[in-house]
Amino acid sequence: MKVKDTQKTIRILYLVLIDVILINYMNLLSLMMRFDFRFSQVPRQYLVNLGRDALLETVVILGVFAIMRIYQSLWQFAGTQELLKIVWAVLVGKWLSTMIELLIGNRMPVSYYVFSTILVAASIGGVRFSYRMIRIYRIYSKTRGEKGTPRNVMLIGAGAAGSIILREIKASSEVHGIVRCVIDDDPRKQQQFFHGVKVVGGREMIEEAAKAYEINEIIIAIPSMSGQDRKEIINRCSRTGCKLRTLPAIFQMVNGDVSVSRLRSVEIEDLLEREPVDIRSEQVSGYVKDKVVLVTGGGGSIGSELCRQIACNHPRQLIIFDIYENNAYDIQNELREKHPELNLVVLIGSVRNTNRVESVFAKYHPEIVYHAAAHKHVPLMEDSPNEAVKNNVLGTLKTAEMADRYGTKKFVLISTDKAVNPTNIMGASKRICEMIVQQMNLHSKTNYVAVRFGNVLGSNGSVIPLFKKQIENGGPITITHPDIIRYFMTIPEAVSLVLQAGANAKGGEIFVLDMGKPVKIMDLAINLIRLSGLTPYEDIDIQFVGLRPGEKLYEEMLMAEEGLAETANQKIKIGKPIPIDRQKFWHDLRELEKAAISEQPIHGLMKRLVPEYVLPANYQESADTASLDGSAQEAAAAAAEPLQSDAPSNSHLNSEHGPTAVETAMIWAESAISRDASEY
Repeated sequence: MKVKDTQKTIRILYLVLIDVILINYMNLLSLMMRFDFRFSQVPRQYLVNLGRDALLETVVILGVFAIMRIYQSLWQFAGTQELLKIVWAVLVGKWLSTMIELLIGNRMPVSYYVFSTILVAASIGGVRFSYRMIRIYRIYSKTRGEKGTPRNVMLIGAGAAGSIILREIKASSEVHGIVRCVIDDDPRKQQQFFHGVKVVGGREMIEEAAKAYEINEIIIAIPSMSGQDRKEIINRCSRTGCKLRTLPAIFQMVNGDVSVSRLRSVEIEDLLEREPVDIRSEQVSGYVKDKVVLVTGGGGSIGSELCRQIACNHPRQLIIFDIYENNAYDIQNELREKHPELNLVVLIGSVRNTNRVESVFAKYHPEIVYHAAAHKHVPLMEDSPNEAVKNNVLGTLKTAEMADRYGTKKFVLISTDKAVNPTNIMGASKRICEMIVQQMNLHSKTNYVAVRFGNVLGSNGSVIPLFKKQIENGGPITITHPDIIRYFMTIPEAVSLVLQAGANAKGGEIFVLDMGKPVKIMDLAINLIRLSGLTPYEDIDIQFVGLRPGEKLYEEMLMAEEGLAETANQKIKIGKPIPIDRQKFWHDLRELEKAAISEQPIHGLMKRLVPEYVLPANYQESADTASLDGSAQEAAAAAAEPLQSDAPSNSHLNSEHGPTAVETAMIWAESAISRDASEY
């Protein structure tokens, strides 16, 4: 750090010395100009006055320069603003020194003051800009010598962001290229020159201009463009075979900075034809700030991003709970590095372990719970359906019950679009989780809410990492069906929705994001191949392998019966809860629990709990209609009978008339689980 300070001081002293020389030399030159450069014609008094005024004028001008921070400017990036700053500083300095000189009687010819002001401003400005030009030439010569011929660059966007990028490209060694042409849809800018580079036309000219100017790289510098425009422009650019780079969307640029360092490669996320979700950060911050927050599954793709965004909103304590120690360790290290002030607790454990979950709630008493722990891989859960029930359904029930027991204010369940008219065990299990939190909300002081969204780009199990790996290996890309479609969103958007839902939740809602148009997986694969600089079917083949067990061609965001209710945020809707028979629900849930633990078939029981669940084609009804073991039958029978005097008490169900039959069934279902083995 001391070396950098020394270098900075030397640079300033160097500039001050140059300014001293220029001020005095230009004053002498101005006096000579007044008398046609004939030294013998200059009156001796003027030469005396010039000598007397030299120190005064130098000190005054340098003082003005210091006040206006002329010496703190980065002259390698100097532009019009810096030039105007120098002109104003010289004008003010010359005016002040002239007033003082006139007061003490040191008069000079009027033309001298004009010539002097112009020459001093021009010479000082010229030195600054010559420094910039020399630096640009050195960078150009160095990069050309090291890397050969610079890349030809096309810039898309002749606006404020494009202006900054273009100027920085000329002055920076970070981009080894020369901007040959600019693209902009504004007809008023077309055929004009943008910082010396011609605006050749609109987006329809991208492919033609790329060939004409032999473009190697395209930079998209329009951070405020809509999702649809971004998708169209990237599609056109991808057909040129050029390397693509872009600025993040404006909502991703937290402080609005625009620079070459913010440029990144174009990703498949840029092709989502959807506007970003409008999240009220102040509302979320006020909701999380100074709260004890628990995130189950906090090491996963969604859970870890939840932790990142929560950490930015100053919770009193953040508790990460995860079964997988490697993920938990990674997010722990990341948060400790970025937020050393954060009160962070990282715990290893399973939501299937009753005693472990209760110990966490009993010790930390979280005020807000984000329940992200779940098995999510559809094909794997089709092969291990009982594990989906144990982890997703019973894990949610245990965590939700503990939230109620220990006074949690809000419980937010992470759900999925696969819970709508499910065709697989994973989706059906998440639908039961939604039903659990909605039923719990009816009798608890805790506000329970579910957040439902589609596929998350870049998450564990996402199709994008798989496609990228297949491309790296030379193909082929494997797709289940040519017509399969999915809704997509980015991880930060998904988590922002979850946080917004928690802030707005009043209890019992299922929040749904308006995710725009669904995306064909086929189009996704083709665009990803093109973004990799390859040609579909020529460089990378595409093969169709057939739908996997439990997979369907499209996902729905809501069941028809739920309908949609508006919220203050146009991108977020609320699904109305579907009335269900509470007594039957808890009774069937208890049977499902017993069947899952005893490794009995569970598809038929899932169908009873979720009537819209589509059973697999090879399902045999007799497998699930066989009688359960004695303990399961006993539990099912007990669920319909009044509780004995030694039954566990739930204060939130007490009334002066005692528990109803519905409450009795629910109490039994909850308490029976806690009496069983603590971990499945």
